[in-house]
Amino acid sequence: MSLWPQYDAWARRFDDALMPTYGTPPVALARGEGCRVWDVDGNAYLDFIAGIAVSSLGHAHPALVDAVSRQVATIAHTSNLFLHQPEILLAEKLLGLLQQEARVFFTNSGTEANEAAFKLVRRHANGTSRNYVVAAENGFHGRTMGALALTGKAAIREPFAPYGVDVRFVPYGDVDALKAAVTDECAGVFLEPTQGEAGVVPPPDGYLTAAREFCDATGAVLVLDEIQSGIGRTGTWFAHQHEGVRPDVLTLAKGLGGGLPIGACIGVGTFGQTFGKGDHGSTFGGNPVACAAALAVLDTIEKDGLLAHVVTVGEQLASGIAAIQHPLLAGVRGQGLWRAVVLTQPKSGEVQKAAQDAGFLVNAVQPDAVRLAPPLIVTAEQVQAFLDRLPGILDAVLVKES
Repeated sequence: MSLWPQYDAWARRFDDALMPTYGTPPVALARGEGCRVWDVDGNAYLDFIAGIAVSSLGHAHPALVDAVSRQVATIAHTSNLFLHQPEILLAEKLLGLLQQEARVFFTNSGTEANEAAFKLVRRHANGTSRNYVVAAENGFHGRTMGALALTGKAAIREPFAPYGVDVRFVPYGDVDALKAAVTDECAGVFLEPTQGEAGVVPPPDGYLTAAREFCDATGAVLVLDEIQSGIGRTGTWFAHQHEGVRPDVLTLAKGLGGGLPIGACIGVGTFGQTFGKGDHGSTFGGNPVACAAALAVLDTIEKDGLLAHVVTVGEQLASGIAAIQHPLLAGVRGQGLWRAVVLTQPKSGEVQKAAQDAGFLVNAVQPDAVRLAPPLIVTAEQVQAFLDRLPGILDAVLVKES
């Protein structure tokens, strides 16, 4: 008899009904509360991936539940033929946090935010000799065709080529390579302040500053993709604020909605008015319910002092991992509550499974890197619980291997 009869039944139905783009997920979640989730067979887990850095306030947070419930009972959808208050309040809130003169375009997701940014760069370059863009090797910007053209992971980009656009990839963090690539014919530069899907890989100090200088010198548009790093994930509202760099275009999603689908493309300065009427659109972008959720997320992060909390527990998490001596553990990288456990062997899938067996949900983002992105509300006690179990999780992988 199976130990997980409910999971087995739902997994079979999943396989029969859904395209096989994700394989068969290893856990069937039924409910959540705070940083804890339960599967359909009643097993409990501490959630240290938060829907890939999405569930900023964890699960079933009262502020989010209340905001969404009130909005859906008021008006759930308007389309962009009509304005509504939540989208205006949210746009104003984001601009206040960004502290730049800017304008916002709301989308449903991160890839759509990057599509909007790509179109904005193309619109800005129209009528000029600027005919290519620069992006980073191993960068990730989304799965739709424009965003995928910018994604520097050959395994997922090349099967869908050609793209009809000239994208030149440079090694992430290589200042000299970036400088050589950004010429007067470059339309824009797309970078993540830290590469998320590459394994939470931060750039060297000064890299974003150098990118800003190269774009200023040549007139290229600097687009910073903060789909994963934004909204407090690294201990500031936006990760680029650690280096004091001003983007021309900023893209957001994931943690912004706290679990509801919403993204944003923000044009700074003149780039906030590059699009004219009819240049872009979205039926569901800026949906009232999603905007209400995002406002609740931002207000709660502010009211509860979660940025400072992220710094404190993020350092506890990082220093605790760094202190562990284990043959499978190479170290830790990242910032705030966005970390990668770096392995000495390509065993991340096995570590993810061992963590699941121990009651923790983590993500094997690269063969030698396990991504940790718990909700911003994760407690010091919950972080310590993970640290206490991590050596045993790693041991379980080595024992199974032997």
